[in-house]
Amino acid sequence: MSDWVLEILIALGYVGLALLLIAENIFPPIPSEAVLPLAGFLASRGYMSLWGAITAATIGSCAGALILYSLGRWGGRMLVLGYGHILRIDASLLARAERWFVPWGDWVVLGARVVPLARSVVSVPAGTMRMSPVRFTVLTAAGSAVWNTMLIGAGWLLGENWERVSHWIETYSNLVVGLALAALGMGLYLLVRRRRASQCEL
Repeated sequence: MSDWVLEILIALGYVGLALLLIAENIFPPIPSEAVLPLAGFLASRGYMSLWGAITAATIGSCAGALILYSLGRWGGRMLVLGYGHILRIDASLLARAERWFVPWGDWVVLGARVVPLARSVVSVPAGTMRMSPVRFTVLTAAGSAVWNTMLIGAGWLLGENWERVSHWIETYSNLVVGLALAALGMGLYLLVRRRRASQCEL
């Protein structure tokens, strides 16, 4: 994958980087962890500036996220699920994401921007749950800027060893999933405990 990504980045520069991040949001098989560190490496070699790359990537991330958000908000669940095989979203995944939105909508949008795969998925329930477009855009830009800075910065620092970032991200993803499951388990435990306490009082 890195060969054709490299060709796009060299040929189109910032525009190519933004387009790749739009595609990464819509088609999860295109991983940002393979695109952004390479962009950082190119920045270290003078093909683009570091901050220019971060800005272009963040613009692309927001544009791609807004496409999915619009699909959810104005197309509705039926349209989203109709294209679920392309977006890698099924009914159960969308339902779980929507349940998370009820108590923690803002934090879900912000936090998901630094979690692989969830970066793309989270935009759809934000639309179906009708989150404010302005709030969604601000949260998406903030979270995406953090993620893009991390990965592009890592590629810039590592230089020719930029591919190591992918291995780090795999470890990071496993850690995030583990922490999320632990948090979910704790939340369920506290919920059950609270209900039992309420029943005892009755």
